Amino acid sequence: MQEPVDDWKPKRNSPNYENLEKKEFQELWSRINHKAVYQVKFDSDELVKKSVRELNAKLRVISLQFGVQRGVLKDKIKDEHLQKSEGVLTEQPEMKYGRNVQSAARYDLEGDVSKRADLMRKTAAKILRRVKSNVFSQFAQNPEHFIAQTSRIITEQKATMVIKHLQYNPTDGHYDVDIFTANQSKQDLSKATRKLKKYVYEYAVTDSKKEQDFLEKLDSESEVVVYAKLPRGFLMPMPIGNYNPDWPISFDKEQVKYIYFVAETKGSIILSMQLRPIE
Repeated sequence: MQEPVDDWKPKRNSPNYENLEKKEFQELWSRINHKAVYQVKFDSDELVKKSVRELNAKLRVISLQFGVQRGVLKDKIKDEHLQKSEGVLTEQPEMKYGRNVQSAARYDLEGDVSKRADLMRKTAAKILRRVKSNVFSQFAQNPEHFIAQTSRIITEQKATMVIKHLQYNPTDGHYDVDIFTANQSKQDLSKATRKLKKYVYEYAVTDSKKEQDFLEKLDSESEVVVYAKLPRGFLMPMPIGNYNPDWPISFDKEQVKYIYFVAETKGSIILSMQLRPIE
């Protein structure tokens, strides 16, 4: 009889040594366990050119809005009414928009964009000064949104350039397979899956329903031989910080052309902006 899912939780999560010792996993591990250093050639002029082009084409800023809410003071208000915020009858707020609504706050536009996009101030200044006047005029409509959207678009262009020009060189160091058996006692098993057949542990601790569905699919597919989730200590150095990949997978070489794969699980649709910047 199948045990009720809600009432069943594992007490410990032991490695599945049979899967860890499989030839397919050992071959996969030998391909990805090398430590490396990176180098990237970054052309500021190219970033300025691409960022200006994207900003002119895609920057759209929402006008500021404000809400008006009316309230009427109740008769015979007692102290406990005031403490519970029950002394005023309020109506639903009425939201209003207007081209004449402007923020009185002062902004360091070049400084704010350079900090959010992680650029030198002079590079941010070059980009902003080359944006078309009709696009730049949106700053007055909503400075906060303008800064956020501008920084996001520039960051996207920078990430694209980093990927294009990034080069890794392996070092003599490597991650030992023992990384999979260390610190398992610290896991929170309240979000553990049912027992798995092709995973390198008996159970997996998932972050979301999507991740759980992904694992159930992996575990049931005949093409999959073995898979793992890389521990948090497994890190790839990148210009924007260390990156911990998700799922290395080994497929049956008789059924799948590319037998080694590393997957990232996020959201219902895989889009670059659904991933964290490091991913």
